[in-house]
Amino acid sequence: MESPSVTTMNPKIQSKQQKSSLWRQVFRRLLKKKIALSGLGFLIFIFLFSFIGPFFSPYGISGVDATNINQPPSSSHWLGTDKLGRDVLTRLMLAGRISLTVGLGAMIMSLTIGALLGVLAGYYKGIIDQIVMRTADILMTLPGLPLLFIMAAVMSEWKVPAEQRLYIVMLMLSLVGWPGLARLVRSQILSLREREFIQATDALGLRDRRKLLNHLLPNTVPLLIVAGTLNVGSAILSESVLSYFGLGVVPPTASWGNMINAANSLIDFQKRPWLWIPPGVAIFLTVISINLLGDGLRDAIDPNMKRR
Repeated sequence: MESPSVTTMNPKIQSKQQKSSLWRQVFRRLLKKKIALSGLGFLIFIFLFSFIGPFFSPYGISGVDATNINQPPSSSHWLGTDKLGRDVLTRLMLAGRISLTVGLGAMIMSLTIGALLGVLAGYYKGIIDQIVMRTADILMTLPGLPLLFIMAAVMSEWKVPAEQRLYIVMLMLSLVGWPGLARLVRSQILSLREREFIQATDALGLRDRRKLLNHLLPNTVPLLIVAGTLNVGSAILSESVLSYFGLGVVPPTASWGNMINAANSLIDFQKRPWLWIPPGVAIFLTVISINLLGDGLRDAIDPNMKRR
């Protein structure tokens, strides 16, 4: 009688298959959440609207037309024109590029800073943990928007060129956003470093860099995905507030915030709603969609993290 054959699998291949199976389960759970999918659908639409839409517009980037100043919506200008005769719909698309780019850029920078500092603080503890966490505590005790206003006012005093303000705003938002992310990652690392697989890496004599980059940091990816998704909405909202007060992205570069600021008189507010309603609706729907997607991802990645 022949003995049954025993097949062995490479541990690396098995680990990859387990991770692939985990992400398939997350994807299946996400597909069951209709509200999160509706948020994702709108985000796809707004990205196409902002980054591809301007190529189909008959109006240029500047598009100044003195004969069509403050015209209401019509067949030639679906959302009307502004005080310089520029097509509001085209500017709404271009402004979306800037606002979404600022949100994504600030999120990536916040995640990078917060994840690295959180991993170091959670793994090494001691003096590194004290320095990182006390710095984070100080930044978290300061009100976010007033701090952004102060940094933006300093930037205005330095007379930073308009084309460079976009990158400065992303940097400012990331400096305000990383402390919360660092604390989340640190708490996750403190839990993970006591697990058996980390103790196994100690027994194997792996270097700290390999433990951090290959074993600890990848296990924080689900947490970072959810936190980063929600952070995009916060960054877009903060950039809009700064630009509304003239401290963020400034004209001629368009953003949703400074488009609302263009309707800065009572006459514009009452008589020309097409100047401020479209960017306001775009901000509202984009931030709501990001939050809905973030909540759906959180529940799909960890079904036990339900809101009570």
